[in-house]
Amino acid sequence: MSTLNKTHDGEEATRRDFLHIAAAGGAGVGAAIAVWPFVDQMNPAADTLALATVEVDISHIAEGEAIVIKWRGKPIFIRHRTAAEIEAARTVDMSVLVDKQADTDRVEKDDWLVVVGTCTHLGCVPLGSKSGDDRGDFGGWFCPCHGSHYDTSGRIRKGPAPKNLAVPEYAFMSDTTIKIG
Repeated sequence: MSTLNKTHDGEEATRRDFLHIAAAGGAGVGAAIAVWPFVDQMNPAADTLALATVEVDISHIAEGEAIVIKWRGKPIFIRHRTAAEIEAARTVDMSVLVDKQADTDRVEKDDWLVVVGTCTHLGCVPLGSKSGDDRGDFGGWFCPCHGSHYDTSGRIRKGPAPKNLAVPEYAFMSDTTIKIG
């Protein structure tokens, strides 16, 4: 009997099995190499990753002043609140709030308020961060587009906006630096 007619019991069968396994493994590696560029292109771009977090020096912001920075394409309001603004935010009767949220749940440090500066009605940017801006009936921010008034804690108090100004994820890195994101 010749070696061409041997079954899987002999040496040729072992070599054949090895060739099948090696070919399948090579095909699998080749497929992974071919697919990788398509998977990798779904990762965020470097400029997007750079905006994932931002550190802000707040040492130059005097009490009662606010600044506006950009984070992920959105305006962020950072206000150094006065004792009167903190007191006004803390003494609000929760039953009059549209979106009930205590001031203590919205701040990490009493004298600093950090909120996303887009009106929750239609996404406008409210006034109130610059000197001389109309701050509305409650001393916070005012959206002139449709008349939404926010208080000194960024909570909606009057107008069509359904929710408070959002509080982004942030942390104090030191007494003079906030990391947003």
